[in-house]
Amino acid sequence: MRIIVLGVGNILLSDEGIGVRTVEKLQRDFVLPAEVEIIDGGTTGMEMLEDLAGADHIVIVDAVRSGQAPASIVKLTGDQVPVFFRTKLSPHQIGLSDVLATLELTGEAPGGITVIGVEPASLETAIELSPQVEALLPELVDLVVAELRQLGVAAGRMAKAA
Repeated sequence: MRIIVLGVGNILLSDEGIGVRTVEKLQRDFVLPAEVEIIDGGTTGMEMLEDLAGADHIVIVDAVRSGQAPASIVKLTGDQVPVFFRTKLSPHQIGLSDVLATLELTGEAPGGITVIGVEPASLETAIELSPQVEALLPELVDLVVAELRQLGVAAGRMAKAA
């Protein structure tokens, strides 16, 4: 089994960087088994083609425009995911949807996709997340870990330094 946790977003636009910040925290706080690969996708597009090819499942963490209140968490699975890619919820999403469409054409599409997103509270030029979205980081990491567990993969917490 090969599972990819893909954090995407632009860390220079405050909450747009939530996907990248989530995978950074996941890597800092958890020990993941070999079948889980963490990718900081940033704002890349087709450059990820080879990395994503043939994955059994991809968990995408991203800022999304869902029409919900700022700092709302959105989780999409199964049939909901194609709808996510038809409605542009994220500024870099077109590149990611192109990658996934190309993987479909080449027969290397993932077996499943889960999107865990956050409605941004701020897209101002800033490296820091807004306080509302920053407060969601532990919950987002827990959601990713729960998704991995549902896929049959256990992630262990790192021991805290004394």
